[in-house]
Amino acid sequence: MKYTKTSLSFTEQADLLLKRGLIANRNLIVDRLKAVNYYRLSAYWYTFRDPNGFDDKLLPNTSLKTVWRRYVFDRHLRFLVMDGIERVEIALRTQITNHFCLQYGPFGYLNRDNLPGLSVADHHKLLTKLGQEADASHEDFVRHYFKKYSSETDMPLWMACELMTFGTTFTLYRGLKSRMKKDIAKEYGIHAPVLSSWLRSLNQVRNICAHHARLWNREFGVKPLIPESKTFPEWHTPIRICNNKAFGILTVLYFLLKQAAPQSKWRNRLVNLFTEYNDVPKHFMGFPSDWAQSPIWENNLGEV
Repeated sequence: MKYTKTSLSFTEQADLLLKRGLIANRNLIVDRLKAVNYYRLSAYWYTFRDPNGFDDKLLPNTSLKTVWRRYVFDRHLRFLVMDGIERVEIALRTQITNHFCLQYGPFGYLNRDNLPGLSVADHHKLLTKLGQEADASHEDFVRHYFKKYSSETDMPLWMACELMTFGTTFTLYRGLKSRMKKDIAKEYGIHAPVLSSWLRSLNQVRNICAHHARLWNREFGVKPLIPESKTFPEWHTPIRICNNKAFGILTVLYFLLKQAAPQSKWRNRLVNLFTEYNDVPKHFMGFPSDWAQSPIWENNLGEV
């Protein structure tokens, strides 16, 4: 099947939306479409499509104001998630660097034997990536290091880690020996396979946020493992944490933040966001109506 849709001007796009039932001033629709392209914004009126209609008709009383509020809510949610991931990322890099360097020294990462979880090719990619980041960096600490230690071609891990992306940090964690993974996971009160799964999921979510993609009602392809009920009953009763939507990701992130940044007011900010946009249905994010009764969320709710 060939794609036959033609390009439309902003005013033509606005007329199409009015024809489909969107309630709004035509000029305002044009202004919104100039700021946010039609295809991106369509994700936020998708849930308002009339299942019994034709030609993408919208449900009665669907307004641009409501659609736009969902778009703005999602943008604020991404900001909040990015802030939480940043705190977790920095804490994790600190743990990895400390554990690794104490055992193998500052340049131990150059030896693949110390990172058995990586293939030769993946280890080479890791070192290449770190070298490229150092070459491209304009950070004063990088220039100072290579100027002072002119015979060195690589930085100690505790410096190199400051140039790592979340993905590179996850790669480094994957490469660690099992015992070290367990020790690091223990710092967060979980098992190593669970932490590995969570980091993979958070890396996906970080990329979604960094590319300004929709987060609010997305179903994730990379799902975080939910800890087993026997050892971690709080993940299963009285509320079972789902792992395919935002509720699961936010729960994972908050659980890690309680260990990585216990002084953070992140949960307060999330609750305040829900209060400000109380017209945005949380069930699209996988939140059950009684989500706050989960032991992971209920303790000191609104006080951190």
